[in-house]
Amino acid sequence: MAAPAPFHLTPLDRHILSLSDDQFQPHSWADLRAIIAREDLGALIRRPSDLKRYIAWTSVIKAEYGSITNYVCSQRLGWDQPSGNGNGNGSANGTGPTIPTPTTTSSYKNPIPFADPEDYRILRNDWPYGMDPGISHLVIWLRTPVAATEDEGRMTDDSRELIQKFVDKTFVARLAEAGFEDPAAHVLWFKNWTALQSVRTVEHVHVLVRDVPEKLLLEWTGEGPPQLGG
Repeated sequence: MAAPAPFHLTPLDRHILSLSDDQFQPHSWADLRAIIAREDLGALIRRPSDLKRYIAWTSVIKAEYGSITNYVCSQRLGWDQPSGNGNGNGSANGTGPTIPTPTTTSSYKNPIPFADPEDYRILRNDWPYGMDPGISHLVIWLRTPVAATEDEGRMTDDSRELIQKFVDKTFVARLAEAGFEDPAAHVLWFKNWTALQSVRTVEHVHVLVRDVPEKLLLEWTGEGPPQLGG
């Protein structure tokens, strides 16, 4: 009898697991843009082989660190672990029961998100979604909480504007400096509402960039391509 999955598997997860990588249709840039625009974030999926490895990896990490949140804070961010529920029991896509909006992981220098560089880090996503070649998945991790609605934990209008300004300043403007003709067309971002977060109690924003050279990815993150899902 197979061991239970370390998180809830949705019908979409189970369908993906029934496929081979050859049968899998990766997300195109246009597909990603449409999914984000309609806020259908549960439709974001990983390749079957990556999803299988992610399930196995999650079981090991939870056994060793207690939760994915603890692992991310101690091994990836070097931050204090947050108080509260950090189990991250969502699905592979982040779906799961709603819990309180993420809180700060440790003391921050400025209560305004992105105001102090020491209050956030940009890293590569260790387990990116299954996307066309040339698309890279980054994550902005924040010490400071980002204001959200009380019902579903969605971004407020002010929070959305704040994140957009940071994305424009950090990614779009840098691509413009690098000579990209239409830099905004190479950047997408989204923030899962609380019910869709797989790493809870730590604020994070997902950023997708297209056809960006490795030197810029290294400049933003300080690290090479992800190895866990490779």
